[in-house]
Amino acid sequence: MASLPSQSSRLPTQIRWGALCWLLIWIPAYWHTWGVANFLHLCDVAVVLTCVGLWSNSALLLSSQAVSSLLIDTTWAVDAAARFLSGRHLIGGTEYLFDTNFPLWVRMLSLFHVVMPFLLLWALNRVGYDRGGWILQCAIAIPVVVLSRLAATPKTNINFVYTDPFFHRAWGPAPMHILAVLMFLAFVVYLPTHLLLCRFFPPARDGETLT
Repeated sequence: MASLPSQSSRLPTQIRWGALCWLLIWIPAYWHTWGVANFLHLCDVAVVLTCVGLWSNSALLLSSQAVSSLLIDTTWAVDAAARFLSGRHLIGGTEYLFDTNFPLWVRMLSLFHVVMPFLLLWALNRVGYDRGGWILQCAIAIPVVVLSRLAATPKTNINFVYTDPFFHRAWGPAPMHILAVLMFLAFVVYLPTHLLLCRFFPPARDGETLT
């Protein structure tokens, strides 16, 4: 049986309970406003898995969601800031944040994108970076992206499974486009993040997944 993580690497109780309370507020609010399919967004999957990782003190889950979220959430924050300051989006994906058809308080919950990179980096500083995070996140992305194609429409375009965010086009038939999305995520988004995290964070020790 794996040994318990050292006290210095354990996450504070307040953070763990805060993650649970966040889910109890955020999930019903998002579900009521945007529907259950919205939770297929990889950034929303990351919220749930990050909170689970915080609650369970899991270095592997936290590492996988750092791989998933650091670049994506930073891009989201930059796009939202550009829209707020200049009235124009750089890439897109934050249009809903400025859509007054939705309640302001629910839209403000999306500012988790700003907090997540800092929270994940802080957590990894406590528990270390599990080198299996990249592989796990690639494995998570596969069913999420495939299900997104089944649940989304060209208008919602969840995880860009119909058209990409740069050229706004489909890269061949559905299977080819989905493969292109997965390859882009795995090797353009996830792998560089994984390599940077390997460079700047020590490996997680055995037993870090226990509470």
